[in-house]
Amino acid sequence: MVARDMINRGVAGSIVNISSMVAHVTYPDLTTYSSTKGAMTMLTKAMAMELGPYKIRVNSVNPTVVLTDMGKKVTEDAEFARKLKERHPLRKFAEVEDVVNSILFLLSNHSASTTGSGILVDAGYLAS
Repeated sequence: MVARDMINRGVAGSIVNISSMVAHVTYPDLTTYSSTKGAMTMLTKAMAMELGPYKIRVNSVNPTVVLTDMGKKVTEDAEFARKLKERHPLRKFAEVEDVVNSILFLLSNHSASTTGSGILVDAGYLAS
């Protein structure tokens, strides 16, 4: 709906989808979540291809566990949280501001040549 409105009004700009690092890695008991996030990653690429001629950029932000209310539930089990955090080279989970700052970058002109990409806000999880 947003893209259609932008095209109809002749407005260039940026769309940012929120995905997850689990679009790129398997994780136990997250089959449905991971597969839908993988679909979001491909949707981002397809939208970038289709909307590029209209000067609309499309990217995604792919965070690790973010310390929102939902994310804090994941970390309630101290042993599970410790093991998960150990896999992150920075030994931390993402804060909401980490995700917001990546979104702001993708919405700004500082990323004017970036489309069809995803920013991993994963504290290095996929590097480990």
